[in-house]
Amino acid sequence: MDLDLSTEHALLRSTIRDYMVAEVAPVVEEHERERRFPVEIVRHLGEMGWLGIPFPEDEGGAGLDTLAYAIAVEEIGRVWGSLGLIVAAHTSLGCGPLHLAGSAEQIERFLVPMASGKVIGAYGLTEPGAGSDAGGTRTTARFEEGPDGGSWVLDGGKRFITNAGHAGTYVITARTGSKSDGSAEISAFIVTADTPGFRVGRLEDKLGLHASATGELFFDACRVPAGNLLGAQGEGFRTFLKILDGGRISIAALALGLAQAALDAAIPYAQTREQFGRPIGSFQGVAFMVADMATEIEAARALVYRSAWLKDQGRDYSLAAAQAKLFASEVSSRATNAAIQIHGGYGYVTDYPVERYLRDAKLTEIGEGTSQIQRLVIARRILGLRIV
Repeated sequence: MDLDLSTEHALLRSTIRDYMVAEVAPVVEEHERERRFPVEIVRHLGEMGWLGIPFPEDEGGAGLDTLAYAIAVEEIGRVWGSLGLIVAAHTSLGCGPLHLAGSAEQIERFLVPMASGKVIGAYGLTEPGAGSDAGGTRTTARFEEGPDGGSWVLDGGKRFITNAGHAGTYVITARTGSKSDGSAEISAFIVTADTPGFRVGRLEDKLGLHASATGELFFDACRVPAGNLLGAQGEGFRTFLKILDGGRISIAALALGLAQAALDAAIPYAQTREQFGRPIGSFQGVAFMVADMATEIEAARALVYRSAWLKDQGRDYSLAAAQAKLFASEVSSRATNAAIQIHGGYGYVTDYPVERYLRDAKLTEIGEGTSQIQRLVIARRILGLRIV
């Protein structure tokens, strides 16, 4: 068993780390303070091929694997949580459904520009009354015949959509009917930002991740061509379950990056901050917090990398992804909270970044399925019982 990263993965890590520290870190606080989406930085990431890392080159991607993608999100999130979320949502949720279920024509028309970084992607699943219960989707799509092959007419709305207002292509779910058992028939559709009847509503004022855009989507007799149905009619629910499995790896990687950032800040502070004539890190109360942070972060990294490796091996990774997401997100909250405690009063003010890490980390326990949903997924797989 070789637990060392390959030369290619190690080089990717160091390249992204160097870029983030030298080029991005100096502008983070300004963007966060002004709640400004980093348009130019995202464009540059696209030019470097970092917005399509896990997709084949013939689909516009970099041709690397899921582990490389997880490492990239980890290192981006280690410096800037907002940018890590933008990349994760674009790659896993925007590009992912097209890679998984897109036709050759859809891949060429939509995925290639997205994976190559020319167009930002977003995924519209959550609604005001349908979050963890995606079967409660109220957005509808009805088919209308026409001379050009017909079209789908969408009505409804989505909420809490990452990259809202900045994405050029949205993959959204809508109810296209009911199944024989009365449950919702959910299908997926591709909607471009310039489609008549589609608009972006308000952007949320959030606890953290201030430079990422999270907002509402509205569909008012929004008409898309029949060819914009993604996958078969009624297969949207199954597609979104597969997408969430992969998306959990990226959110776990983001959580890992934020936790590592907190440790990176806590160590030098504990080494140099003095009280009672000695560094505070020499006191057990602080030293043990650092020890726990470092240990839990290494355990989280092992879970995240294992889930990515299983996916790359073509093996069942849904359980591993849920475990990685659950553990890494909760480690992230504990580690960022501990970093503030180590900093004391300085940790509570914006002069130091640890308060931002804590605010950003909380999202990882909610997005891509809450911690409670992860426990439900894990328990069902292990026990083989219908747990509610």
